Amino acid sequence: MSGPETGDDGDSPLSEWLSSDEADESTVPTTEASTDATVTEATDDGAGSLGDIREWLARTSRLLTGSAIEVTDYDPKRHGRLVDFDGLDGYEEIERYWVDAPFAFVSINFDPEAQEHRYHVVEPELSELEQRLLDRLYEDVRDPLLYREDIDDDPEAALRDELRERLEEYGVAIEEETFYRLFYYLYRSFQGYGKLDPLMYDPHIEDISCDGPGLPVFVYHDGYTDIETNVVYDTEELSNFVIQLAQRSGRHISVSDPVLSTTLPDGSRIELALGEEVTPKGSAFTIRKYAEEPFTPIDLLNYGTFEVRQLAYLWLAIESNRSLLFAGGTAAGKTTSMNAVSMFIPPRSKVLTIEDTRELSLYHDNWLSSVTRERMGDGDITMYDLLRSALRHRPEFIIVGEVRGEEAITLFQAMNTGHTTFSTMHADSVQTVINRLENEPINVPRPMVTSLDVLCVQVLARSQGERVRRAKTLAEIEGIDQRTGELDYSNTYNWNATADTFSESNSEMLAEIREERGWSQSELLRELKNRRRFLEYLQDEDITDYRRFTAMVNKYYADSEEVMERIDGAGVELEP
Repeated sequence: MSGPETGDDGDSPLSEWLSSDEADESTVPTTEASTDATVTEATDDGAGSLGDIREWLARTSRLLTGSAIEVTDYDPKRHGRLVDFDGLDGYEEIERYWVDAPFAFVSINFDPEAQEHRYHVVEPELSELEQRLLDRLYEDVRDPLLYREDIDDDPEAALRDELRERLEEYGVAIEEETFYRLFYYLYRSFQGYGKLDPLMYDPHIEDISCDGPGLPVFVYHDGYTDIETNVVYDTEELSNFVIQLAQRSGRHISVSDPVLSTTLPDGSRIELALGEEVTPKGSAFTIRKYAEEPFTPIDLLNYGTFEVRQLAYLWLAIESNRSLLFAGGTAAGKTTSMNAVSMFIPPRSKVLTIEDTRELSLYHDNWLSSVTRERMGDGDITMYDLLRSALRHRPEFIIVGEVRGEEAITLFQAMNTGHTTFSTMHADSVQTVINRLENEPINVPRPMVTSLDVLCVQVLARSQGERVRRAKTLAEIEGIDQRTGELDYSNTYNWNATADTFSESNSEMLAEIREERGWSQSELLRELKNRRRFLEYLQDEDITDYRRFTAMVNKYYADSEEVMERIDGAGVELEP
């Protein structure tokens, strides 16, 4: 890519100054041709020679004169392109899309020989002169930004002002395209994640992993699954970045304590390893990105994780204060599904969430969120501490991010005392969940496990050549078998992997809800049908924003008959 230069060639006054180790504010050059003529080489007559005096006057004049740089909003019709890319040799480009317009885009390429995709980040290219200028600006811009009072209000505007002031002090005459390129890399370093920034901006990426220096970063892309990128770190650069990630999360990592699991300010979960103590290849990291816009039940329908009958079933269960547990392996979508169905919680109900790392996001007026705290030495606040405290808040719904140990007993005690609870657990089947609950280190007594109403087991599997997330089983805990003493359960819904369909069985829980509400069987079936029609309508209208979805559910709670009349009036075609 050819870009605007800040000088005529490598021998210009600006180039000489940028390459000089003695450059400071008193030796700032200008690229104006008129001032070049005033620079006279020093003679050998000594420090007070006429040549020295002339050069000192010329430098002072340049410093005082400076340059005026006017920067307008980027206009692609008026300004030159900031990035360009002609493709990768031997690859077929599948698609390209912006992740930070107009500075960075992604090109997805396919290698027909290796039968694999490649994720290629395209950012502005800097000329050698621009790179030298950028290296100087890193130090000169950073310090003034630390003392600006408006940096938190608008960091982008603050950086833009500081960059313009520094360039004017330098007396550098540059084009606006160069200003934009310099601004991008400075902002990426000070406010972003350096060379990882485009990946963090990409909404299609779920996970980012770096296995060591000199190795390409891999990402999990929702369209291409695991894919290699062109982002690579060297040894020192990677170790510094791992330390920076730890500092951003408010934690500490060192060679003596080289492993850290924590959360970034945006909610993304990170696992860090520093040096070669536990990872022989060198420093490494994995980032599980936090979705600012949480999935709704409509998203789960669109992705095929659940079908509409299952969601109507879960909705009625939640409204009837049944407790749920979502189980599955890593990246099976447990927390995502739990967060989505939590949007069925009736409005104004008091909800309290407890997490190790912030992942849950609800649009609920009466919601108290709490997160554990880990510190060196004393001062830890564990999930067990938060759960005990939560019971004193008298919540109607308690949502726990994941149960692993002693907090599980308190959670099941809360179930037994009438609190509705949702949580997640790592397990791949109903029986595995039961075994984990009843044995070390959780040790929940079997009679207490019976207070759990619905268990959803999710899987990350392959269907028709694609990686999918499916609710493998929706099971109801029915009690203890009097003959065998074992925990009894039945599968209400099962996923058929071959046909990618769901089968349904009779539900004892729905029969209990029908009796509690004094409904006839026809009234129960009509209510389930209405909720299915309601969800299908939202799916047809593409209402996936969690705020709009929650507002629509609240309308249904307020007056379900009026809502259904409006849906019927809209003429929505429903699936049989």
